[in-house]
Amino acid sequence: MCGRFVLVAQAEVLSLVFDLRNTPDTLSQRFNIAPSQQIAIVTNERPRELAWHKWGLIPGWAKDARIGNRLINARSETAAEKPSFRSAFRRRRCLIPASGFFEWLHTGARKQPVYISLREQPLFAFAGLWEQWIGPGGDTLNSATILTTEANEFVAPIHQRMPVILAPEDYDAWLQPADREAHQRLLQPCAPDIMQAWPVSTFVNRPGNDSPETIEPLEEQAGFRAGNVM
Repeated sequence: MCGRFVLVAQAEVLSLVFDLRNTPDTLSQRFNIAPSQQIAIVTNERPRELAWHKWGLIPGWAKDARIGNRLINARSETAAEKPSFRSAFRRRRCLIPASGFFEWLHTGARKQPVYISLREQPLFAFAGLWEQWIGPGGDTLNSATILTTEANEFVAPIHQRMPVILAPEDYDAWLQPADREAHQRLLQPCAPDIMQAWPVSTFVNRPGNDSPETIEPLEEQAGFRAGNVM
């Protein structure tokens, strides 16, 4: 599961990391990206450009765009077969730039938000899928979903699922045409030893709260220490 994430990067850096044809004019720093909002993606079209899609995939055959509210994530193990995702898996794969993501750890009756990122990679990519939906009135709506996988040893104490974080050397392989098995092999949990995590305030629980406060670590508490999951 990935229900919130962060993208904090300079436009020039993002352009370099993802080999974009043009540097985006502006890039807002986002500390609490939520479903149904617009997210930045890099599609498998050439030359590479940054595009903005609604978070929550709407299949081309859907009669109602609201189906996207339930399709913010796609299980990597079955996405190639599921009617909602299989067309996009074959033809419309994408990179979704991110700096980190949130999960909620159940501690008794409480849900403790935790911010998870990579120690030495402040900008990385989730594996994603995208679609273009044509509504009854002829209007088009672009949307995307984040692929998830089983949690690695680092994330498992927090949540049983995690987004697929691609290694930079696999970006091209994910975007380029290939047989299904080749793409499927890329959809694995990332190495646990490159990750870090710390508890954050419930300030992040409200999607409207989009500021650096969402990722500020709390003091040592409830089995956590900043930078480590205990």
